[in-house]
Amino acid sequence: MKRLFSTVVVALTAALTLSACGGGDPLTNTSPTPADSGAASASGGGGSKKVVVGSANFPENVLLAEIYAQALEAKGVQVEKKLNIGSREVLYEQVKGGGLTILPEYIGSLLAFVDKSTTAKSKEDILAGLKEKLPAELEVLEPAAAEDNNSLTVTKELSQKVGLTTIEDLVKVAKGYTVGGPPEFQARQEKNFKDTYGLEFKEWKKTGDATADAIKDGTIQVGNVFTTDPKVIINGLISLQDTKHAFGADNVAPLVNKAGVDETVTSTLNAVSAKLDTAGLLTLMKRVSIDKDDAATVAKDWLTQNGLAS
Repeated sequence: MKRLFSTVVVALTAALTLSACGGGDPLTNTSPTPADSGAASASGGGGSKKVVVGSANFPENVLLAEIYAQALEAKGVQVEKKLNIGSREVLYEQVKGGGLTILPEYIGSLLAFVDKSTTAKSKEDILAGLKEKLPAELEVLEPAAAEDNNSLTVTKELSQKVGLTTIEDLVKVAKGYTVGGPPEFQARQEKNFKDTYGLEFKEWKKTGDATADAIKDGTIQVGNVFTTDPKVIINGLISLQDTKHAFGADNVAPLVNKAGVDETVTSTLNAVSAKLDTAGLLTLMKRVSIDKDDAATVAKDWLTQNGLAS
């Protein structure tokens, strides 16, 4: 999916975090907005220096930044939050320069940003690429299992009827199915799917932002929907596992300025990553984007449920 920095603009709707976008990246080309004026107060004297947690200006990244910030506060770290800043082009330079200490990132998209020629797709290869290509000032900490990634998605009913759990399972039936996605989806992915899985569809449709609804109403059988799009829950959809990395791994991970973090910060953020998976992030994003719950409250609830709150 190249989540953070492709040339495609990712539009945020009032109801949803992200719409399907065959290869989009939410941290790219977002319009800069003023940083959040509220800074987390110092809590305790845990011995760590003050850290500044930033975020891009879309709901999921704000939520992740809240989770990081509150987890650190629970360990006595003094935290300042600067949320809703803008795109990766802006954010990356701020982390590199030390204006921000910590930023929620997506590993595949980050690597594509720092290495335009990368062909890495697995998590292991992407992390190796980041270790090589990131400047000395920066480091990616342990990635979570959670990914906000492109997927091929079907209804729960079709998944159960035909036995679809992975993209590889689609190969046996796809020639009878119509697949939908954004206007650029076929041009970007048709050859990729055939080369990676031997996957071919009967027809491709440009369903754009309506892809999840088109899957539900049967206009298409398969669609390109982000794995943390709340409509996956609302429409009862199943994101098929991409076992051969057609889209490439894009796990959530903290990007940090190494000079600004210590062992307390590092171990706390790694503990957060150890608990965060895609299904959990999807549930949290439904609360934020559909139920309109406050991101800080959702973050606190998740941290409490996972034993990471004070």
